[in-house]
Parts: sequence; C-alpha cells; structure tokens
Amino acid sequence: MTRTRAALLLAVITLLAYLPVLQNGFVNYDDPDYVTENPVVQNGLTFAGIRWAFTGWHASNWHPLTWLSHMADCGLFRLNPAGHHFVNVLFHSANTALVFLLIARLTQKIWPSVLVALLFAWHPLHVESVAWVAERKDVLSTFFALLALLSYAKLGETAADQKARSGRCFGLCLLFFALSLLAKPMFVTLPFIFLLLDFWPLNRFPLSAFRLPLFGRLLLEKIPFFGLAAVSCAVTFFAQRQEAVATLQKVPLDLRLENVVVSYADYLAGTFCPLNLAVFYPLPKHIPLTVLILSAAILIAISVLAVRGIRSRPYILMGWLWFLGTLVPVIGLVQVGDQALADRYTYFPLIGIFLILALAACEFASRLPGAQKPLLVIAGVVCAACLLLTEKQISYWRDSETLFRHALAVTDDNALAHLNLGVALQDANRPQDALVQYKETLRLDPARREADNNIARILNDAGQPAEALGYARAALRLDAKSASAHVTLGMILAELKNYDEATGEFLKAMQLDKNYAPAPFQIARTLLLQGRDAQAQPYFQSALELDPQNLSMLIYTARVLATDENPEGRNDTYALVLTGQIVQVAGGASPVVLDTLAAVCAENGRFDEAVKFEQQALTLVQNTGQKDDAAEIQQHLDLYRQHQPWRKSFRAP
Repeated sequence: MTRTRAALLLAVITLLAYLPVLQNGFVNYDDPDYVTENPVVQNGLTFAGIRWAFTGWHASNWHPLTWLSHMADCGLFRLNPAGHHFVNVLFHSANTALVFLLIARLTQKIWPSVLVALLFAWHPLHVESVAWVAERKDVLSTFFALLALLSYAKLGETAADQKARSGRCFGLCLLFFALSLLAKPMFVTLPFIFLLLDFWPLNRFPLSAFRLPLFGRLLLEKIPFFGLAAVSCAVTFFAQRQEAVATLQKVPLDLRLENVVVSYADYLAGTFCPLNLAVFYPLPKHIPLTVLILSAAILIAISVLAVRGIRSRPYILMGWLWFLGTLVPVIGLVQVGDQALADRYTYFPLIGIFLILALAACEFASRLPGAQKPLLVIAGVVCAACLLLTEKQISYWRDSETLFRHALAVTDDNALAHLNLGVALQDANRPQDALVQYKETLRLDPARREADNNIARILNDAGQPAEALGYARAALRLDAKSASAHVTLGMILAELKNYDEATGEFLKAMQLDKNYAPAPFQIARTLLLQGRDAQAQPYFQSALELDPQNLSMLIYTARVLATDENPEGRNDTYALVLTGQIVQVAGGASPVVLDTLAAVCAENGRFDEAVKFEQQALTLVQNTGQKDDAAEIQQHLDLYRQHQPWRKSFRAP
C-alpha cells in the first residue's frame, strides 16, 4: 500500500470514528462567543465580517483565519450544529493523514507512522479539540502547522539538490506557518521544531561533527519564522492583556511555576491513563509539596534518559523536547484564564510522545523478532482502548448540561462548571435549579460576575426586581465594563419604573459594545412601556440588524407590530418581512413561532392562513400537555375564525 492510500484510509477511519459527534449540539462555553451569539459570524463571509476579523481583538484573541472559518460554516450550515461539528471532524481526519505522512517521511518507517497517526486520531485527550465547535482553532492551526512541517521536511531533503525546488519549499513552509498563526498563536514554537528536525532526523547538524558556523546558518535561515512568531506573540499579548491574562496578585509567580511542573506531569499521566477528563480543571489555590516533588522527579528522570540516549536514540530527545517546547505558550507562565491545564493543549504536543513510543516499540521488535506479534497485539489493544474511551468522551459533549455535570463529577471546587451548568439549566427553563448552581458558584468564587448577573435576571423574571437589584449592582461592581451587566441592571430598573435610569444603563451598554444587540432591543422595550411606540421601532430594527438570527427578538418585535393596541407608526409590511426571517431562523415549527405567524397574518387580513397556523400550534401544545398554552392559543384561534386580530398591550399597567 502506498503512503497516499494509507493516509486516505487513516483519514476515512478517523472520520467514521468521530461521526457520533454530529449528534451533539453547541455548548454554552465559548460557543456563544464564536458562533451562537455572535451576529457578525452568523452573517457569513461578508466584507464587513472579514474586516472585523482582521482589525480587532475578539474573544481575547487575534485569530482572523479561525473567524473566517466559522463565518464560512454559518454561510453553509447556519446554526445547525451538525455541520459545524462535521467540519471539525474533517480537519481532524485530514490532520491524522498529515501526521502519518510527516512521520513516514521523517522516519521512512510505515508501521510506526501508522501507530503515531492512530494514537493522534483516537486519543481521548484530543476529543476536546474536535468535539468542541469553538476549538476550530486547534484543528485548523494544526492543519497548517503540519503542512509547514511537511514542507520543511522536503526543504531539508532538497537543500543539497535543487535551489529552485528548495526555494519553493521554503516559501510554502513560511506561508503555512503564517496561516497556522492566523488560526491560533500557539504555534509560535514551530521554528524550534524546525531546529529539532535539523538535529534529527534530517541530520543537518550532526552532533558527531557539530560546528557553530553551521548551526548559525541554520538559525539565520529561520529568521523570517522567528520574526513572524515575535509579531504573533506581541499581538496575542495585546489581545489578551485586557481581559484574559491573570495578574500576579491573582495568580502569584510561585504558584504558576509549581503548576507548570505539575501540569507537565499531569499531561503525561493523562496520556497513559486518560480517565476522568473534564472540559475545565480549576487552578488550585496551593499545590502539595509531595505532588510537586514527585512531578519534578518524573520530568527530570525522563530528561536525563533522553540526554543520555542522545547518540544512540536521538528520537527520544527530539520527541521529548517537541512535547515540552510546544506546550510552553499554554503551560501557565503567562496565566490565561483560571484553568490549571486543558486537554485541548495536548492536540499537537503529544505527537512527540507518540513518536517516542512508536519508534521505541519498533526498535524493540527489531532486536527481538519474537516480540513482533505480541507488540502488534499490545498496540492493537491500546488503540482499541483509546477508541472506546474516545467514543465515551464524545458522549459527554452532547449538550451543556451533560458536559458540566460530568466535569463536576470528576473535579473538585469547580466554580466555572457550576456556573455553566446553571446557564444550561436556566436555558432549559429550570430557574430554581439554576439558582442553586449560581449560588454554589459564588460560594466557591465570589468574583464571578456572571453568577450575580444571572441570579439578578432570574429574580427579575420571577417578579422580584427589588431582590434582583442588589445582585445586578454587585455584578457591575465586579466588572463595570460588562455590557451584559449594564443591560441586566437596566431591565430591573425598567421593571421598577425607573425608565430614565434604565435607558441610561442601556446606552452605557451600547457605548461599551456597539454590536451588543440586547442593548437597543431593551431600549425599545422600555420606550414601549412608556407608550412611546414610534420611537421604539427604530431601536427594534437596529437590534435585529445587529443580530438577525436572534429568534426571541424576532418573535417579540413581530408580536409588537401585529398585536400591540394601536401602536404609533405601525408597519404591517415590516411584520410580514419578520415572519420570513422567523421561519428561516427557527428551522422548524414550534407553538410560539406558529402563534406569532398567525398573529401577523391576522393583522394583515389573511385570516385563513392565521387559522391554519393557529390550529397547528394548538395541536403541538395539546400533544405536549401544555394546558395553559393550549387555552391561550384556543382564544387566539377563536378570534381569527371571527376575522378579528389578536390585541395585546405592551405598555406598563
């Protein structure tokens, strides 16, 4: 079998193994920032979107190629999660093929290359990078990094042959390296991997004949790569320093250094025993001395073994430094976020460990011919176990509630998991269960502004604005630059009939984030409460222009236009336009969607259509046993049969 056919077969097998991920939905951790609540991305590939991707910091990063990838997905699949997941799986399958081709080119050994590729494809630690839509940056950046490495391997082979061919390889390598940085800045360490390849297996500066001028020339040829890496580091620092980078007061330097040592050891432990994996591992407040000493001893022992075998087994040092070096940007010296470590960070670095294991097994088999079959059996069992654990890990990513309940089951004192579980329960219309999670979040981490903000919204929705006010103000004390917190406070003030103060909060939110659609939407609602209908409509339109995929805002605006008691500036034609958007965004019938469509049809004198939609809505709610909703829909249906529109007031009583 040729290398190309083997690579294609590995890609297809990996694709089939990951097909269950297509049944998973989006999750409420980062997916909202990247896709589900990002109206710029949801508009697809547009000139304005491309400019947005390249000219600002978003989600505490600068990775424009990743944004363009998500925009393309939304253009193709809209908000159907299966499509977004499928693209991640395609990239992971392609990366598996590229890993095989790279290792086969470097080592000229087929079966060790197959083993490295299978471990890369099926290891449970890599599920997070594939099953999480927001981690498109992992699979995308790795795709280009592997292409850069393949180009560099060709460059090493052709350096002594044809200058023209060598120049093309160098240009492609530089291009793919730049693209990898545009997808995720983690690959700033790739030039060091090029130097490792120069040492082994390209043998461009053999230790037996090491010469400083030769090494200097090898460094000199990589100046363009180091230059791009330096620019990427600077841009990333500016992108993350405002929000994501923790201060030394929050995470002291000694804790960071201790966590570096323990995290390296934990990544190794997870490689050989990938159990109890979670989407988030909270950074501990302190690390036991025994754990620190044991972790350091493991790292030192492996390092000594690698250095001692530098001449007889150079692949050990090369693979070990690959693992250590490529984790440096995310190991926690610059602490980004509150996590101690993350499974997704191992996506590329573990190739070094897999390479050591595969070549060591190959060497052992060559020295003991009788060991070949047992080693093949062991390799098969290991790969099968990895595949089974991967399938199990994929199932935890089914939805947000499943994901964060699992995280709480396998970690301790996980404030973020409690917070996101609360969001999932709130989205599932279980506010009391969500409150329990938010209060546990604040017990573990009183500085979690999102928990205060969400508690305030739940209490306000429950008709307790006075109780909600304290939580809303607490959220703003923790983060005065949060547009969401300003909107929450404004909603509560509007409920308390402090309309001017409420509008002021919404305007502050608009100043902080001009693309935050809830701010103009809430201004419009507040104007309605005051009976200023004509002034409200432009704000509704502004909100829907910012977020045209927001179903709840579409439905509310359409209902205002179709049912409000004689609103000023009524625009029935605009209401009809909104129904088209509602059908497109909803992607399927639901009682509230059908009820809204019926109201708009009735407002425009199309009572036969209104009756048809309302009958469909009534059937749906009757099938689900929602008696209160059924009674309300029956009232609307009776009105439409009498050729009367449904009327409702959106003004304050």
